[in-house]
Amino acid sequence: MSKQLTCIIVDDEPPAIRILEKYAEQLTGIGCIASTRNSLEALQLIERHQPDIAFLDIQMPGLTGIQLFKLINNNIKVIFTTAYTQFAINTFELDAADCTLKPISFDHFIAAVEKVKKQEKTPYPSTHATEDDFFFVKTDRMNRSKRVRITDVYYLESIKNYVVLHTENEQIVTYNTLKYFEENLSATLFIKIHKSFMVALNKVEKTDTNQVWVFQKNLPLGDTYKNAFFEKINQKKL
Repeated sequence: MSKQLTCIIVDDEPPAIRILEKYAEQLTGIGCIASTRNSLEALQLIERHQPDIAFLDIQMPGLTGIQLFKLINNNIKVIFTTAYTQFAINTFELDAADCTLKPISFDHFIAAVEKVKKQEKTPYPSTHATEDDFFFVKTDRMNRSKRVRITDVYYLESIKNYVVLHTENEQIVTYNTLKYFEENLSATLFIKIHKSFMVALNKVEKTDTNQVWVFQKNLPLGDTYKNAFFEKINQKKL
């Protein structure tokens, strides 16, 4: 039997709340446990009930839906609602489950909920590397090489004709290109985030729109690499 999803509806317009409450009653597999017109009260309700889904109107007095989104638990799937196309565009860079334009039809409501269900069912790819996984890199012109364990690498940095492998205890400099490592290291374990940086996915501490934190360093996240990076990150979200 599939899990019954719970939701909270936040909108400063009572008719919009009533429509979503009606849809939740009609659709099997989801139930509305609370609704409010007040975004500050919404924050308290969401923290108390920890719903599976929060329907958040974007334009509200007090806290906007986007501000509220940034304050709540990452495990809660957010579906934005708005009457304005430009506000919907502003949510594309956020990690929301969906954004629906008002007036919301029952079909669009169903589609948004199904997106959440699909995300919950998506299996997470393994990013596990064993202690025995290693490679050798050339460290000088004398053709000397150094053994590097994959699990030790936090991130790689390209500096002119060299690549620096940053580990917890040392920085290993090798005469090579970042493209070489991109082609030869597992894409399940590492991803390029900038023309000069690759990171180990299991070493990422936190992210925002333009930066990635690894080993207490904030690294730039290039526009070219954002979609692929956040796709990987989303696969690991609960």
